[in-house]
Amino acid sequence: MSTKTIYLIRHGQTDYNLRGIVQGSGIDADLNELGRAQASAFYEMYKTLPFEAIYTSALKRTHQSVEKFLEWPIPHNILPGLNEISWGHKEGKVPNNEDDKRYFDIITRWRKGETHIPVEGGESPEQVAARQMEAMKVILSKKEEKLVLVAMHGRAMRILLAQLSNLPLSEMDCFMHQNLCLYKLEYSYTKEKFSIIETNNVDHLAQIMV
Repeated sequence: MSTKTIYLIRHGQTDYNLRGIVQGSGIDADLNELGRAQASAFYEMYKTLPFEAIYTSALKRTHQSVEKFLEWPIPHNILPGLNEISWGHKEGKVPNNEDDKRYFDIITRWRKGETHIPVEGGESPEQVAARQMEAMKVILSKKEEKLVLVAMHGRAMRILLAQLSNLPLSEMDCFMHQNLCLYKLEYSYTKEKFSIIETNNVDHLAQIMV
């Protein structure tokens, strides 16, 4: 059976994450000290795996999360379709009661199935899902790559995992994640189906004090 294994990770911590400020696709932040330690810990755990390609979003926090892997002589493919959702006017703003109310209101509407509704000045989950599918077509088209590493973002990861699991986007919040977590996926070309093998795995972060 022809299969592809995907190690899908969320990027490491940034100062925006630490402060509870959404970055979205409009804030191109660096990893902070803890985020770089998380990236190093992930590398140490998985550096013996024979990854054949790396796929990241266009945002540098994903590049920095796989920085040591990028030194390997394997392809690095930057796919903007893997970028985080655009949070529009909320990006980069220190949380306040009014902004938080708008945020939770839109999350509630998405959970009720209104995933076509975009964030004010930003994207809807359905818009993100559409561009993600184009990115996944690129990844899946490389049938010769049996083991790949993909680095992306929290909300975008939830949207993607819902799609790959054939769940409605309204259920995306069932996929838990934290900075530099791992989802291990397997795709069967024969069945044209994804399986989730590991969920929100952070064993590699066990020795890091948060």
